[in-house]
Amino acid sequence: MRPLEGIRVLEVAMYGFVPSAGAVLADWGADVVKVEHAVTGDPQRGLRQIGRMRVDGDPNPNVEHANRGKRSIGVDMSVPEGRAVIHDLARDADVFLTSFLPHARTKFGIDVDDIRAVNPKIVYARGSALGPRGAESGKGGFDMTAFWCRGSVAATITPPGTEGMISPPGPAFGDTISGTNLAGGIAAALLKRERTGEPSVVDVSLLGSGLWAMGHTIALSAHLSEPMVAPVPGAHGAPTNPLSGLYATADGRYLSLVMLQPVKFWADVCRHIDRPELATDPRFATSAEIAANTQDAVEILREAFVSRTLAEWTERLASLSGPWAPVQDSLQVGADPQIRANEYLVRAGELELVANPVQFDVTAPELTAGPEFAANTEEILLELGLDWDRVIALKTAGAIT
Repeated sequence: MRPLEGIRVLEVAMYGFVPSAGAVLADWGADVVKVEHAVTGDPQRGLRQIGRMRVDGDPNPNVEHANRGKRSIGVDMSVPEGRAVIHDLARDADVFLTSFLPHARTKFGIDVDDIRAVNPKIVYARGSALGPRGAESGKGGFDMTAFWCRGSVAATITPPGTEGMISPPGPAFGDTISGTNLAGGIAAALLKRERTGEPSVVDVSLLGSGLWAMGHTIALSAHLSEPMVAPVPGAHGAPTNPLSGLYATADGRYLSLVMLQPVKFWADVCRHIDRPELATDPRFATSAEIAANTQDAVEILREAFVSRTLAEWTERLASLSGPWAPVQDSLQVGADPQIRANEYLVRAGELELVANPVQFDVTAPELTAGPEFAANTEEILLELGLDWDRVIALKTAGAIT
């Protein structure tokens, strides 16, 4: 049994951030009903082009990532009949999950007081761009603006002298991180409700999540009164540790070494690069000597690592005791045996999707494909106890799809 089986989630949200929280809850076993606009659906369904990557036809990973495992209902909340359907759905739900801005929540009758009026015990969860308080709490935003730029990620990762800024590594980067934060908050609120009977209002913002992701860096900056500055591309890495940095291989790939105790691992590294005599070299005998002679060590290691391909080093370094990793792109991760062994990629219908990072009882979640637009409208309303005549009447009135 998955931990959230029996929990019902009503999701009134669009795009990537808040729907990704619903996807995590679905991974954990919740029954997530996704409410979409009765005519156009979630605007994310129209997202086909990301940079040079274009998806034609279905399935569309731009939709599936944040919507797997859900059911979909099309509702027009601008009409009284549609708002009544939302309230009917909320009456039996455990969680109300929304990305709508305050003015829209008021307009459509889905704000906290509206939903609590029909279900006083519901956990009400909001995802926002900039948080629920302050002069800008009513403003919208995306992960590029609130998480990446305003949260200090972009400025910190962009090296000095770079024109503009480094962009996020891919779509929904901040959205997915923030959505997982929101799912965790919802799970905690459900536990509190079980123990105390009291429901919570849960808030997570893209801005807050961006700051949290940068939390260690921001603490250092605040303490030392200086910003973190990104290294120049091509620089080794740690200026006093040759075993913490990037090294090129013969086939143009890279290895990342992160051994924060260089004396502990130096001899083992020397053996693995076929330079055992360096293990007793006085230049690298102590932490102080290694720090003083880091540049010499870096040149030695660069010469060694560029002599073999990444595949050769992967085999050779399998027994290396210190932490290291291949640098992999978003396609290469699919061939990583460690990723496969842990089922971090899971099939959902016709696609392979990344599972959320939490596993229970050493078991990957079972994923199912995301729903077609409004595919479950009739099924969901009949489950609510609406008779067929009312369902037809709602369809005729345009309140549902």
